[in-house]
Parts: sequence; structure tokens; C-alpha cells
Amino acid sequence: MNTLIRVLTWVIALLIGAVYGTAGTIAQAYTLGAVPVGLILALIGIAAMLVAMRGMTADRWAALAGGVGALAATVLFSGTGPGGSVVVPAVAKGEINLGLVWGIGLIIVAIVVVAWPDVSRAHSSTGN
Repeated sequence: MNTLIRVLTWVIALLIGAVYGTAGTIAQAYTLGAVPVGLILALIGIAAMLVAMRGMTADRWAALAGGVGALAATVLFSGTGPGGSVVVPAVAKGEINLGLVWGIGLIIVAIVVVAWPDVSRAHSSTGN
């Protein structure tokens, strides 16, 4: 039964990650003047979601599943839609491609959250 609960946790984390990835992919293009507010908020939101998943479940795999879900949604919605619409457009030469920064930033945030050492277990094993 414990294995079933872990697998269900991973599936739920994957779905929540997909929702955050979809929202981040849509919001990352919003700028206020020259400040990429959407990109900044999307990266903060995905980081908070992954940290919360890791902290609440005490499981790296749940955070990894959330990151994979977010990345899958980003890849899915970054292409041209069936009606020809583009959520993450290409930019003119010389401009920063916020969509590319979002995709790479998402991967970096997920790697850092998943790879971060679990300091609570280190303290409990040393008797502190």
C-alpha cells in the first residue's frame, strides 16, 4: 500500500507541475517596460512549488515529477498550436528570448531543488 501511495503522489505532483508549467509558459512573456515581470514571477512560482513538494512529501522524486510535469507542459505549449497560434513567439535578432530563458530557468530550478541535500536528515543523524 505504501508503494501505491508514493506512485499516486508522483502522479499528482506531475499534474500539479503541468498546471504550473502551463501558467508559467503563458505568463513568462509579460513585461512591464523592460522588466520581464512574467518571467521572474514564473520562475519564483515554479521554485516555490517544487520546494513545497519536496518539503511536504520529504521525497526528491515528487519534486522531480513536478519538474517533469512543468517541463512537459512548457514543451507542449511552446510549439505552434493546431490553429496556428504561437504561445512562445520567436523574437527579433538582438532581443532576449524570454521563452528560452523560461525553459532553461525551469530546468535549472528543478535540478537545484531535486539535488539540494536534505539537511534535516543530516542534523538528525548527527544528534543535533
